Amino acid sequence: MYIDMVLFGTLLLLFSGIAKRIEQSRLSGPIFFVAAGFLLGPVGLGWFEGDIERSVLKLLADLTLALILFCDAANADRTVLRQHMAIPIRMLLLGLPGAILLGFSFALLTFDALSIWEAAILATILGATDAALGKGVFANPRVPAPVREGLNTESGLNDGLCVPFLLLFIALAGQHSQGHEAAMALQLFAEELGIGALVGVGGAALAAGFLRQCHGQGWLAEHWLKIAAIALALTLFAAAQALHGSGYIAAFCGGLTFGYLARKHARPATEGDEMIGDSLAMLTWFVFGAAVVGPELDLTPEVLLYAVLSLTLVRILPIILSLAGSGLPMPSKLFLGWFGPRGLASVVFTIMVLNSDVPQASLIANVVACTVLLSLILHGVSANPLAHWLAARVGTSSKKTEGP
Repeated sequence: MYIDMVLFGTLLLLFSGIAKRIEQSRLSGPIFFVAAGFLLGPVGLGWFEGDIERSVLKLLADLTLALILFCDAANADRTVLRQHMAIPIRMLLLGLPGAILLGFSFALLTFDALSIWEAAILATILGATDAALGKGVFANPRVPAPVREGLNTESGLNDGLCVPFLLLFIALAGQHSQGHEAAMALQLFAEELGIGALVGVGGAALAAGFLRQCHGQGWLAEHWLKIAAIALALTLFAAAQALHGSGYIAAFCGGLTFGYLARKHARPATEGDEMIGDSLAMLTWFVFGAAVVGPELDLTPEVLLYAVLSLTLVRILPIILSLAGSGLPMPSKLFLGWFGPRGLASVVFTIMVLNSDVPQASLIANVVACTVLLSLILHGVSANPLAHWLAARVGTSSKKTEGP
């Protein structure tokens, strides 16, 4: 264990020294750490055994997502978001279901071994985009503000919206139950969304009020405000999960609420979230490279074909259709469609499937792992060039969109 800590600590130190240079290139932090995990793992030099348990990998991904979602939401430009809320609403209510339906159709056509419900599981897992992998786009000032905030909000909420449907499809695939699918879907969706949003908004409002009172009394030290924000993000996530709601939705809604109530103190308060979230993300990608990409990945032609389709047509076409009549220029629609990276949320969902009794869980996991790996590379190397391209086509601002 200590040797593993030495390896990762050394890698994190090395990356910290060259991070700025890497971010200015066509590479990214996740690509660096996945490659390092592969090279140092059992398939490469064998310095890292990569025998980490699924529960540990899921916990890493969960904590990372909770911190990143909370931090991104707290620092969102709420003025821009209010003016252009039509963009994420259209993408979530029209684009996401369209992507899942199209992915489901291609899954049935591509993999004979998958049942209807297993194809639905695969499409749902890959319907969720990754806020962590999109940070390079969210923070890039060359990307128009409506596009940045639209992607940020969509990626913050779509994984939470996917959870109830994923749980339903897992239950149906494992038990072959019949007759109550619609009722189950409605109940799960209401519980995940309602409990998650209630915990996030209510918990953040209570915490912000408490911290405001402490600050007014002169009891709150500045550095403890950063610790309080980390504690709040993790508490909201865990509380929603414990109550059978969506921890992802709780973290994102809590971040939005905290950012609104804290206002000018939100960014200084969430600096700790960003640092810890980034570190956990790199650790997760290192383990992914060593434990999954190396020994488990099987790149058959069918798997590679579906991964390419999932990252292109399955995502881009529904997003473009969902934004028809929104007033956005076509380059912005293409950019929104392309930047739907698959990452930590898909990894978490896959572990949920592997821990269930779904017959073709291993095939689903292999397809997801291939898609995530391809997404890391393609979205990582294209982030800066396409941001330049979009800025040249439409500038860094965009006119107000029409309603959904």
